[in-house]
Amino acid sequence: MNSTNPATLKDRLFDCLPAGRYALAGLLRLVDVVETDVVPTAAVECHAQPRLLINPAFVAQHAQTPEKLMMLVLHEIHHVLLGHTRRLSGPTPTDNFVFDAIINALLCRMFPQPAYTALFRDFYAGDDFPACLLRPPEGWDPAARVVPVPPALEPKGMGPARQVYTSLYSREGASYDDVRHVLRAFLQRHERALAGVPLLGDHEGEPNLASASGSAFAQGVADIVRQWPAPPEPVRGLSLDGLLRDTRVRVQRPPSVRRLLRDLISRVAAGGLTRRGAVRWTVAPMVVETPVPVPDRRAATCRALGMTPLLYRGEVAVAQRLPEQERVHIYVDVSGSMEGIKGPLYGAVLDCQALVNPRVHLFSTEVAEVTTVQMRAGVCRSTGGTDIQCVTRHMARHKVKRAVVLTDGYVGQAGPSDAQWLKSVRLGVGYLGDLIDERPLAPYADATVRLPIYA
Repeated sequence: MNSTNPATLKDRLFDCLPAGRYALAGLLRLVDVVETDVVPTAAVECHAQPRLLINPAFVAQHAQTPEKLMMLVLHEIHHVLLGHTRRLSGPTPTDNFVFDAIINALLCRMFPQPAYTALFRDFYAGDDFPACLLRPPEGWDPAARVVPVPPALEPKGMGPARQVYTSLYSREGASYDDVRHVLRAFLQRHERALAGVPLLGDHEGEPNLASASGSAFAQGVADIVRQWPAPPEPVRGLSLDGLLRDTRVRVQRPPSVRRLLRDLISRVAAGGLTRRGAVRWTVAPMVVETPVPVPDRRAATCRALGMTPLLYRGEVAVAQRLPEQERVHIYVDVSGSMEGIKGPLYGAVLDCQALVNPRVHLFSTEVAEVTTVQMRAGVCRSTGGTDIQCVTRHMARHKVKRAVVLTDGYVGQAGPSDAQWLKSVRLGVGYLGDLIDERPLAPYADATVRLPIYA
């Protein structure tokens, strides 16, 4: 049921942010604000004209103040910004809970004043686990070294949950996996247990944001949010503007992906031969059996059991002959929408390392360079967002002429200067993920392939 006077709530939204510092007027120009009881709290609906759906009854009961109303709207907007609703085709109750825990901590960091954090403190009880993970501590000071824990986390045996909670509301920060692991450890049947925890937003009928309008809306919101001032005590990994967070990726190596990626890299490298028939030599390790004693875990185990090993497992350096060509630069999308598929993506890149530049470029809203050794260890550095402009700036600064971008395609629109550089580069794009948008990079790609990697 739509309100007969939808402008009333929109007028209240215009007054939410102090002195217009957060460009709310620009944000509201992107959407049509609709009062409705179709959603329990609020939701962003992306059609040709994006709509912000808000339940007036919920606002009257739980978001009566301008500060609470602002936090409710920003909570829903951040699902779009962080790619949650388009990352998974069917998020589970656990996924929705984890998303909300991260977003609530992020918003509390941005607006730590009690009037703003009251939405989460009043809506979720501190003596109820796991709902307490969705609220900040009572009397919380983001600059303090000690984070108070809610009563539900005080009992003995709740140590891991306390650790994750204090990380969420301290400078350390916590990842999606940190929260998810706590739920798995403390709730044997967490899917059913979480069903009783009320969440902000319409998690039962999340709109599919993979449409062109959804992508454009997300990019428009991201452009506005970049103008917002940084939080006074930013948390690594929980900021949308320039803070990198180190995480670990479990590397996997699917053979079919390796073949497709090798083919894409070769197509980008084609024409880059220094001279016809030229070759180069590289050295790679090979595992062999040898009678010469070398440090070997299997041999050590045999000796411990009283047996004398006849052969040892060691490594020798073997020369490999490869065509001489310009190394291809690999740009790997490690934004939030790529969560869950980074492992096989890392493995595919490592399987092709003889064909690419020794340093791999991880990109989100910044480019972070890692070595193949770091990739093998699963090192990942990301701000959580995505912006193709950081890639084009890196290409221009390092005069990159041959590159492969591995992404789901949700990288935003290239500006005029970015488009000019992308057109000058021999560019290959490998698309992967449940939902793919080829439009942003299609005008610049010389070769494309879809890699069978899904979240």
